[in-house]
Amino acid sequence: MNVIKAVNLTKYYGKSMGIENLNLEVAEGDFFGVIGPNGAGKSTTIRTLLGLINQTSGEVKIFGKNIKLYKKEILSNIGYMPSEANFYNGMKVKDIIALSANMRKLDCHQEAKILCERLGLDTEKKVDELSLGNRKKVSIVCAMQHKPILYILDEPTSGLDPLIQKEFFEILKERHKDGATIFLSSHVLSEIQKNCINAAIIKNGKVVACDKVEKLSKTGAKRITIHGVNHVPDELLIRSVETGEDYVTFLYSDDIRKLLAIAANMPIDDITIIDPDLDEIFMDYYEKDGTI
Repeated sequence: MNVIKAVNLTKYYGKSMGIENLNLEVAEGDFFGVIGPNGAGKSTTIRTLLGLINQTSGEVKIFGKNIKLYKKEILSNIGYMPSEANFYNGMKVKDIIALSANMRKLDCHQEAKILCERLGLDTEKKVDELSLGNRKKVSIVCAMQHKPILYILDEPTSGLDPLIQKEFFEILKERHKDGATIFLSSHVLSEIQKNCINAAIIKNGKVVACDKVEKLSKTGAKRITIHGVNHVPDELLIRSVETGEDYVTFLYSDDIRKLLAIAANMPIDDITIIDPDLDEIFMDYYEKDGTI
């Protein structure tokens, strides 16, 4: 069953396009990542999926139900974490967490206590005294303390130090192992590559690639580095080129035999051929039309 399904989802802010004809499916039990730089449409996608903003056109179904018709029921089973955490100033952390649980009419104090301990969150401090990272921790606890079946997390690790990021993903993996579906957005490609099963790349408000993370990393392109020269013949179709005084490195997806035949007539010292990482593939999608 698809936990999330968006069909031709479009959102315009006046004449400005947020997302356009975006299609997305996330299966139950998936650990799904959405990759894209700031402004690509990640937050607009998430807010529209949740019904927090109305789409211009298209359809969204969560748990097989239309978000517009069953919004309250759907949101009760979701743990949402926005990219920016805003709280009522003057309130203590423990009161914000309790308020979040009370709004759901649930007793979450035991789970909240465990999460606060694991994240190193001081619940006696007032939220307006917290750093960005600690405000993020509060947001994590509010999104997770009721143990929902679906987590929708928008740039959840920005502002967190590396040790807390690691602990955060450990918690997510535990929830995923227990059967929850995880949907998160990020511009940190290593997070997606290390933790997600499937991923979508969003560019200019559209999904330009969607597949298993492993397959996205294996597009047939190779990272070629040639030492002893600082250029390659124009007849080779290459991308993402970097040159130095005595080397050239580039992405290549044409016939490898053609490359080797041409290289045999070049004054090279050495050549290496490796698979590119997800970061390079992502940048390649964004550089093909010169747009980042």
